[in-house]
Amino acid sequence: MKIEWTEPAISDLEGIRDYIGKDSEYYASRFIGRIIEAVEMLVYSPEMGRRIPETEEENLRELLFQNYRIMYRSESNRILVLTVIHAARDISQKEPKPWNVG
Repeated sequence: MKIEWTEPAISDLEGIRDYIGKDSEYYASRFIGRIIEAVEMLVYSPEMGRRIPETEEENLRELLFQNYRIMYRSESNRILVLTVIHAARDISQKEPKPWNVG
């Protein structure tokens, strides 16, 4: 099992890092590192995240990390990280849906 990050997910991480980095580069790097560590745990237990409530697809899951939703697709040989989005954002009206990538 391997972990792959989509371009949108990488862009999300960069945006989070840049936002936190306005106050502290140190804490920005540390926070992003902790997100990556949380995702790496999926290698051992891909179903540890809950199903994404906005979809019926069983293989679309998310980890909740502080105020962020880390959405991913669990496949037979990989975990595809789709997006890292602030939990306060309403994605019900967002098109395309964050899980329609990759």
